[in-house]
Amino acid sequence: MNRLRLLSGRKRAALCVLLLAAAAGGAALAWPSACLRGAARLLPPVPAEVLLRVPPGAEMTDRSGRQLHGFLDAEGQWRFPRTLDQISSRVVEATLAAEDKRFWSHPGVDPHAVARAAWLNLTRGRIASGASTLTMQVVKNAEKHPRSWTAKTVQALTALRLERAASKRGILEAYLNNAPYGRNLVGVEAAARRWFGKPAAELSLPEAALLAGLPKSPTGYDPLTRPDRALLRRNQVLRLMAAAGVITAAEAEEALGAPLGASWHDFPRLAPHLAAQVAEEALQKGRVETTLDAAIQAEAEAAVAKHLLRFDGRITNGAVIVADVAGGTMLARVGSAGFFNDRIAGQVDLCARPRSPGSTLKPFAYALAMEKNLLYASEMLLDDDLDFGQYRPSNFDGGMNGLVSAKEALRLSLNIPAVQTLDRVGTRELLAFLRRAGMTTLTRGPDDYGLGLVLGGAEVTLESLAGAYLALARLGDARPLTWRRKTAGEGAEPLISRGTALALWDMLEQPLPGELGGNLVSTGMAPARVCWKTGTSAGFHDAWAAVFNAHYLVAVWMGNNDAKAAPDLVGAQAALPLAARVFRGLPAKNTAAWPDAAGELVPVSVCADSGLPASPCCAATRSVLLPRGQYLHRRCAVHQPALDGREGGIECWPASPVRWDLARLPRRAPSAEGDGGEGVRRLLAITSPADRAEFVLSGTPGGDRVPLKASHQEATPLHWYVNGKYLGESSPGSPLVMDLAAGTSLITCMTPAGDTAKSVIHVTGG
Repeated sequence: MNRLRLLSGRKRAALCVLLLAAAAGGAALAWPSACLRGAARLLPPVPAEVLLRVPPGAEMTDRSGRQLHGFLDAEGQWRFPRTLDQISSRVVEATLAAEDKRFWSHPGVDPHAVARAAWLNLTRGRIASGASTLTMQVVKNAEKHPRSWTAKTVQALTALRLERAASKRGILEAYLNNAPYGRNLVGVEAAARRWFGKPAAELSLPEAALLAGLPKSPTGYDPLTRPDRALLRRNQVLRLMAAAGVITAAEAEEALGAPLGASWHDFPRLAPHLAAQVAEEALQKGRVETTLDAAIQAEAEAAVAKHLLRFDGRITNGAVIVADVAGGTMLARVGSAGFFNDRIAGQVDLCARPRSPGSTLKPFAYALAMEKNLLYASEMLLDDDLDFGQYRPSNFDGGMNGLVSAKEALRLSLNIPAVQTLDRVGTRELLAFLRRAGMTTLTRGPDDYGLGLVLGGAEVTLESLAGAYLALARLGDARPLTWRRKTAGEGAEPLISRGTALALWDMLEQPLPGELGGNLVSTGMAPARVCWKTGTSAGFHDAWAAVFNAHYLVAVWMGNNDAKAAPDLVGAQAALPLAARVFRGLPAKNTAAWPDAAGELVPVSVCADSGLPASPCCAATRSVLLPRGQYLHRRCAVHQPALDGREGGIECWPASPVRWDLARLPRRAPSAEGDGGEGVRRLLAITSPADRAEFVLSGTPGGDRVPLKASHQEATPLHWYVNGKYLGESSPGSPLVMDLAAGTSLITCMTPAGDTAKSVIHVTGG
């Protein structure tokens, strides 16, 4: 309904008289504005919230509010609303000089402009000038009536009412967000990003003047199709600004000499996989706020593309996640090497695609073993040709190293010690541990995964792996890794103790390779103190790396979307150099990159040979730092007192199926042989099954069993382990029975005092 009909005939006549009087008075009269304000009081209230409404637009922003990704709105327009404080003051000054120089003083209709327009139009016999204020244009943009004198009158009356109901700043903000700037650009922010590739807050004086002149004729002053006219209009606005006194003559002269400077800029398209995920939400809410950092995201995307060039097409894809450790939030999330690259199926989000993680799960097995007091970081493990039931693991290089410390085994990523460690804690326990760390893709049962779980026999996503490593970086504090700004910091849960985490940090700390790979650091790269772990899936299909310290975490996956294998797909060769490149490019922080271990790790005297807490028989010891809460219930069993009381005792090393060269073992105590070849009875010896015994399975139900017996000088309970896994307890006269299984088995017998004996048997099928 025409708003004039809301008034009585008498009031309508009075308003018309006042408007005509205002126009007739012109600049020579002092009362036109006062008359208009008086007229506005006769009008009914106006719905200011409707007229000043700014459609939400659609965008995804980073942690500082910077645009990561822009979307077309539901009407096919580019619009990114901003508050007045987020728009350059030069834009405001240029807009008022070009469109409404008395904006701050008039009541919604400018009587001076009305009088001037009326005189020019009358004397020239055509429409030579308009008198619309910014307030009237806000009304026009909101109501979109066809152009007519009646519509103009309605706009003027509504503008008077709007000025009574809203602030000048609110009206100006609505104009700058709803004004047309050509093509499908609505609002000054969209125009600034399209023509200058920057937000409206960063526009220079000549740039602001160009944009301020566009709404008068968006097509006529299009910077691409009509650059000459656009330049003339810009310069006109600059002269109007100088005339209004908002810029100096010197500023105007400098700006007039500047080139047009406008060119086509694409809107930001960072984190496209995440953008595709939130597109619908952005259209509904207008803005999706993330924890990402636009600069870090751009650097990470560029690093992936550059890194892939070195592989000449053998490796075509990669994904990266960068996280802020303290906040538990993502700083970058690169889902593929190219979202729009159909050749590599670039739209597949590789951060969320389950793949075999290779050796990247090993640190969690070691952490759980230490947390449960089943392993010391200094403890020597047997890297040997061992069978675990039907499973016989081998190392990546096919070799074996004999006795190695747990710390060295993890650093070298040895498979056999890792399986031994998992065998101690149990697959079920590790599986539950990994799920608590956030690996939700591990949906199968422990029997399906088996001991191969620790070597990558599972499927995890880069996102969940990064979240699990975040718990290690946060010293055992598991927190969901999030990219949503409003959910950051929620849901923390202790995963392991701080002491265990610090011990694991010590095990994983290694120099960060440079971009050249290996242990080389490129010229100019400062050393970075970090922990890192790599992984390679079986068959060379996936390469992984995780690098972290107290500041940042970088997780990388490299491979091919079609799962094609490549000899380069080795974690240390393909993934770690990229992780190092990204890590080194992250902003420096003032806080310490390494946690203080004081009070959490305490010195413990361990045997120099076995790495276990020293017994009285250990001739040489060394001090190591172990978690304060780790129970020292296991002592060195290698060094034992000699039965004949000889000084120095004897050494009892574990038997090996491949009979490691005894020259490699330290000899600080005499062997268990007597003088002149006279035998000396061991403190504990397994009598059944005999060491090196071989069995053939009969296949008879209940027939493939063997009693476990041992001789000992004291009547005491004995504890039995098979391949490092506890089997049960026997007592004198009550032997324990073991079911035979094909393969090589290491049988260990232990007394409550810590005396041990071992026997290795081999079982073949019948």
